[in-house]
Amino acid sequence: MKNKIIFFKNIGLIDWIKIVNEMNYFTEKRNSFTFDEIWFVEHYPIFTQGLLKQNYSIISKNNFINDIPIVTANRGGQITYHGPGQQILYFLIDLKRRKINIRQLIDIIHILIIDTLKYFSIKSNIKKNAPGVYVNNKKICSLGLRIKKGCTLHGLSLNVDMDLTPFDYIYPCGDIYMKMTQIKEFNFFLTLKDIRIILIKKLAQLLNVKIIKK
Repeated sequence: MKNKIIFFKNIGLIDWIKIVNEMNYFTEKRNSFTFDEIWFVEHYPIFTQGLLKQNYSIISKNNFINDIPIVTANRGGQITYHGPGQQILYFLIDLKRRKINIRQLIDIIHILIIDTLKYFSIKSNIKKNAPGVYVNNKKICSLGLRIKKGCTLHGLSLNVDMDLTPFDYIYPCGDIYMKMTQIKEFNFFLTLKDIRIILIKKLAQLLNVKIIKK
């Protein structure tokens, strides 16, 4: 039963620190009877550095860049930016119970984004040894996950309709040549709600579950 249902929460715009605290609490308290959940959120402007952070990943050495805070996250990957208009999905998934490993989940996430973009006639691809999804050699979706107690935390961020300027203040994912893009540049009229509907539909198919709003 627990493998047939995943709850999703459309949380909306929320502080990054608040949602991370809730995510860690959820993972600490969960057990074999806890249903998996996927949280859809947006964040107020913030830079987050993953556990693979490197000194050259950021241009500024302060705790702020142009008044945007820089925080360290307990996820994989390096530095990225979150802001309004970016659809973030946090995957609170029990991998062991679903009998999949982290590599398989990453593959599922890649397919999820590629198929969603394809639905809206946007052709995208992945790159070897560079997690994420790209359009015209620019990154449109970033990944950063962590496993704790056999369960995942964190997830993906898909650029939909946001101010991309803060990405110019950093080296996204630690790559000085990385350029970012977003769905708005290919379809001006799509909204986060439009994208969310298709993401949920595709997730249900890829994970072979019924996704229920909580």
